Amino acid sequence: MSKYTPIDEIPQIHADLRAGFRSGKARSIAYRKQQLLQLAHLLKDNIDRFKDALQADLGRHPSESESAELAPTISEAMVCYHGVKKWAATERAAFSFNYAAMSPAIRKEPKGLVLIIGPFNYPILNLLAPFAGAIAAGNACMVKPSELPVQTCNLLIELFPKYLDQDLYRIVNGGVHETTKILELPFDHILYTGSHRVGRIVATAAAKHLCPVSLELGGKSPVVVDPKCDLKTMAKRLMWGKFSNAGQTCVAPDYVLCPEAFQDKLIEASKEVLNTFYPGDPQQDASFGRIITEQHAERLKGLIDATRGTVVVGGQTDVAGKYVAPTIIRDVPPDDALMEAEIFGPILPIVPTETVEEAVAFINSREHPLALYVFSPCPSFKAKVFDNTQSGSAIANECNLHVVVDGLPFGGTGASGSGHYTGKFSFDMFTHLRSTMDNPSWVDVITGLRYPPYKSRNSPLAALTTPRLPALPRGGASPKRWGLWLALLFAGVAAALLTKAGRNALTQLSLQLGY
Repeated sequence: MSKYTPIDEIPQIHADLRAGFRSGKARSIAYRKQQLLQLAHLLKDNIDRFKDALQADLGRHPSESESAELAPTISEAMVCYHGVKKWAATERAAFSFNYAAMSPAIRKEPKGLVLIIGPFNYPILNLLAPFAGAIAAGNACMVKPSELPVQTCNLLIELFPKYLDQDLYRIVNGGVHETTKILELPFDHILYTGSHRVGRIVATAAAKHLCPVSLELGGKSPVVVDPKCDLKTMAKRLMWGKFSNAGQTCVAPDYVLCPEAFQDKLIEASKEVLNTFYPGDPQQDASFGRIITEQHAERLKGLIDATRGTVVVGGQTDVAGKYVAPTIIRDVPPDDALMEAEIFGPILPIVPTETVEEAVAFINSREHPLALYVFSPCPSFKAKVFDNTQSGSAIANECNLHVVVDGLPFGGTGASGSGHYTGKFSFDMFTHLRSTMDNPSWVDVITGLRYPPYKSRNSPLAALTTPRLPALPRGGASPKRWGLWLALLFAGVAAALLTKAGRNALTQLSLQLGY
């Protein structure tokens, strides 16, 4: 069992983190970079220990853990390390002739104390990658890992205080009771990754404090297969995407849509691939992982037992050993038990749909998935699917890999989640864009018309600041106001030249305009 944080200590940890944030320590870019580097070293220095912990918790091969989780998380920390100075710099507002003299700008400020609740399936990547963004944005952060991967969780608890500043970053570990206590406290942003059921609980608790929430919830991610696809490549990528981490991946292909007559070819190609991935018995193969708990394995066994489709690959289970074989099931009806909720395990249903239009209609009859995959060489086929559906991501001829591609946001839409992270998108999620301006007195020579008493039915200032509209098809010329603008500008310049402050303001304006 992992080491739970005593419930009565959680409010004090929260208060300490709030005080740490208010100390202003994290406003320093140098401090943020130092902590990001510490985060990267936390993983790099202990990478073999993390591989062992993940293997103990998930039965995952060390090579898979390194490539799918540890290396991408280190990369995330370093992307934030190299980008934070530029990202955090105050940004001038887009130039506007109306308001340039007022120095409008956008300050990039931390939201405050944020909470990140991670899942069990990728307990490093989905917890610490967004945490890097929270550090880069200058926040204090309470980090709540899943308690289910016990060895990984205990290792994080041990290493966090050795590498990271406990004034601003703390791990709080526990189950339902500890999480309930955490959610009673006010935060400035919450990121939760996990199930729809718990996502609703988190969102409800956050609403009591009017706290913004980002949710990464997964869902039933479909795969639309064009019979004209590169069959061997499709099978290899589909089998890898589905059965990595024993299917416990939020963006894993959840089900396949293809014509009924194409099922045989897809199944035969998939069998060949699985025989190369896991020769012999997958249960004895170190490359194939395990289900996180016996309860989760029992749920998956129940789905296999309940399906009305035909099991053509796998189907074997060992609940006590937390093992479910790589399983493919054909001719699955739309209302089957396998189609009710996200499978989150190594079971792949094939649902026959005869046309791409039928596949699109099937997808649109369900909640928006976190990812949507299409295997096809045909641009019009891919466009037909992507242009007529909604999903968190839209990926052609690949599975899962988009989550770790530099520069791409990761996030859902609708029931699959809200908000985005990775790299700068993580920074943006935990950053408040604070508008600022500094308007010198001399500008009132031009904008003084805003003050009462009003002497005309129509405001001259409103007429000046209202944008010009293109002529409608029925014709008509747009009004031109340059003459009046120039007259007011010259009047303002003349007034400004009479004062030292005005001359300084004009110098600032000239710099803004690039003269």
